[in-house]
Amino acid sequence: MPDPDGLNGVTLLPALPGEALHTRVARTLRDAVTRGVLSEGSRLPGHRRLAAALGVSRNTVVDAVAGLEAEGYLRVQGRSGTVVGVPAMHASVAAPDAPLPLSAWATRALAGGLFDAGGDYAVDFRVGQPVPELYPEAAWTAALARQAGRAVQSHGAFDPLGPLETRRALAAYLNAERGARVTPEMVMLTGGTQSALDALARVFLEPGRVAAVEDPTYPGARAALAATGAAVRAVAVDDCGLRPGALPPQATVLYLTPGCQYPTTVALPAARRAELIAWARHGNAFILEDDYAADLHHTARPPSVMQGLAPDRVILLGSFSKSLAPVTRSGFLVAPPPVVRVLAGTRPLTDRAPGTLDALALADVLASGAYARHLRRVRQVIAHRQEVLLAALAAGLPEWQAQPARSGLHLYARLPPGLPEQQVLRHAARQGVALTPVAPLAAGVHPPAMLLAFAHLTPETIRAGVRRLT
Repeated sequence: MPDPDGLNGVTLLPALPGEALHTRVARTLRDAVTRGVLSEGSRLPGHRRLAAALGVSRNTVVDAVAGLEAEGYLRVQGRSGTVVGVPAMHASVAAPDAPLPLSAWATRALAGGLFDAGGDYAVDFRVGQPVPELYPEAAWTAALARQAGRAVQSHGAFDPLGPLETRRALAAYLNAERGARVTPEMVMLTGGTQSALDALARVFLEPGRVAAVEDPTYPGARAALAATGAAVRAVAVDDCGLRPGALPPQATVLYLTPGCQYPTTVALPAARRAELIAWARHGNAFILEDDYAADLHHTARPPSVMQGLAPDRVILLGSFSKSLAPVTRSGFLVAPPPVVRVLAGTRPLTDRAPGTLDALALADVLASGAYARHLRRVRQVIAHRQEVLLAALAAGLPEWQAQPARSGLHLYARLPPGLPEQQVLRHAARQGVALTPVAPLAAGVHPPAMLLAFAHLTPETIRAGVRRLT
């Protein structure tokens, strides 16, 4: 039966908070067009009939139709009435005839091969999992509420390094807790470690230069450095971390995780730290020290940062995405003043300044003691979960050489000789268990091993996951 109103049963959508009535009518009609309920070329009833059908006044319909006409959803054709159109943004878009003219940087960035932690398993031990139950929701929400008014009052007076208040709080925290040597002028707030790596890579690297990374290492670091066109040299690690004697002498930067090597979790001893600092000074190079796991120690306090030994040659990178929550996007870097001045000058080309509200909230939780209280609770939880995982592996898979981690959210477990990673992954997948292999993180040959993240799993789930693997 034909629709007497010409609306195919379209009814007024529920109102949104604070929404004007003509905006609600426009949203209703726009939704009907984009869903195909009102097809292209079909004719709408006159304004009075349309108003009656939707239960609004004629003037409300006139205002709504005028807006939709400007957007291209409707076409008013004089006495012929109003006809449904399809705006350019919703028209079908044909694929380009020729390949996209990508830059060399984009091509290299797309080839970076970052590890994907997606998928659905009964027990997911893969690294990179969020730990929502450890998020200090009440403390962070309260800090955001307290600082919201101040963020609005900044009136766009952005500092490319971030609010001075936050940089002061960070400097005090790093000096007291991590043995750093920092002044607020040496701190730049970032969206996280990855954005800091990207900024530093663009400043220091280009085709013809050399960067060094640990092998194996965090793939995001290798990808960011390689995207510049620089040659990235992988330097093998052993049971004590990176081997300084294998470093390329001509490298401009070295990406390093000395406090908790990623992924093997070993700590770099003092003698090697001294060798690396001497290497950097001799070659006018910078060490990019990623202190990613320091706040999440759970057996003993990790060693102080290398930056405290050589603030002229070590650029410290840190983030609160693991210790607070990924949604905060609150990170930082600490660099010598000349480097910070360069970064402050180049930053406006990309993101101008960090988010003011998150930065002020971070200063709040640091200064109020809320962050310290949060860490005390979190460290107890993750320490217990690591103990559960170690005990379960010792009982169910004693041939796996799992070593306790001093800090961080995962264990490194070397597989028995002759047992390939892919065979273990296939068996685990059949049992509904996901693991992270080490091979994709390594450029060279590395003993077969698995990473097992544990902080996001309950003790019961950890035990069940290991039982599935046996």
